[in-house]
Amino acid sequence: MKKKIKKEDKVLVFSGNYKGTEGVIVKIFSKKNKAIIRGINMIKRHTKPTPKKPKGGIIEKEAPIHLSNLKKIN
Repeated sequence: MKKKIKKEDKVLVFSGNYKGTEGVIVKIFSKKNKAIIRGINMIKRHTKPTPKKPKGGIIEKEAPIHLSNLKKIN
């Protein structure tokens, strides 16, 4: 039986650039079969100034990883 991966599960990334790293799932996109893991697969986004952030700048955030690259840790 296949183990279901869900929010707040601890997972291991076993392929790709972050191979061998562990993290906790923050959000799952079930239709796209992807998940966001805290502190892994960080990207930088350049943002324009807005009323909420008048300076704009570079924001660092997590990007989704495909579920096939993740393994649940007990």
